[in-house]
Amino acid sequence: MATVELKGVSKRYGEATVVDGIDLAIRDGAFVCLLGPSGCGKTTLLRLLAGFAAPDAGEIIVGGTRISAPGAVVPPERRGMSMIFQSYALWPHLTVEENVAYGLRLRKLGRPEIERRVATICAATKLEALRKRYPGELSGGQQQRVALARSLVVEPQTLLLDEPLSNLDANLREEMRFEIRRLHDAFRYTTVYVTHDQSEAMATADLIVVLNGGRIEQAGTPEEIYLQPRSEFVANFVGGTNVIPGRLVGRDGSVAIRLEDVALSRVRPSHEHNVAEGTVIRRVFLGSARDYVVETGGAEVRVTTPMSVDVPQGERVWLYFPPERCRPLENGAAGGR
Repeated sequence: MATVELKGVSKRYGEATVVDGIDLAIRDGAFVCLLGPSGCGKTTLLRLLAGFAAPDAGEIIVGGTRISAPGAVVPPERRGMSMIFQSYALWPHLTVEENVAYGLRLRKLGRPEIERRVATICAATKLEALRKRYPGELSGGQQQRVALARSLVVEPQTLLLDEPLSNLDANLREEMRFEIRRLHDAFRYTTVYVTHDQSEAMATADLIVVLNGGRIEQAGTPEEIYLQPRSEFVANFVGGTNVIPGRLVGRDGSVAIRLEDVALSRVRPSHEHNVAEGTVIRRVFLGSARDYVVETGGAEVRVTTPMSVDVPQGERVWLYFPPERCRPLENGAAGGR
């Protein structure tokens, strides 16, 4: 395991700056998710960490040793890192145990040590019964386990994952995100995980780093990112949020409020402030909840309620925005999502 520090790291491709002055400190054994939309710089940042690209400015320090700076890049094979890509990149002609052992054989470890490590990691990743099978005989989730086992068996200081679950169906993605976190807790490697899926980030990370336009928009725990977004971008990207115009003390501004925090009722609330009347223009049944869109004062507000709240489309309703659930934003025009 190792601490990871990025100091003023930038990367340009032609005229485009895709990573722009990133400063980030990752503690030893932490699980960090780089979260953001396509084109935000998260995969480029991971490639810089892995040594597949060189920074144009700044430096990367791992375990106290500088491994990247302009004109001075330690090659990937000497970084003590393992990386898992979107495609699992398994050798199709090798069995599960041969795929897992591949990196150990490259390091010329003795047969007893290879067999010990392979047995240990196959048990940890629940692959014992599949050791003699070939990748073509495995499901997507099983292939992902093999990729994890192959990366972990070499005992890297840092584990890098680039959208590792994007090729799986919804049920397998949910299962594997918990499996990845379980393995992290078991082995405690410093982990950097790239995803555009906020649910994956919320379920796995100790620290979420939200990227936008090559810069860090906000970094914090899952709870901080979800409950205390600092900008309209973060509020909209992480979970369902309404961004509503309002008046802060001394100036105009916007606030964010999560869909589930808006109260919807057929009768006017007794509260004096933060109350609005509107019309239900959309109603969707989600099983355990209902999702509404309410038109009020020319704006649209989304509300998620318990299933028991059943209001027909077209009916007049009242909305209440609890002040303690309204988060003032640093920037952004009014809008909704």
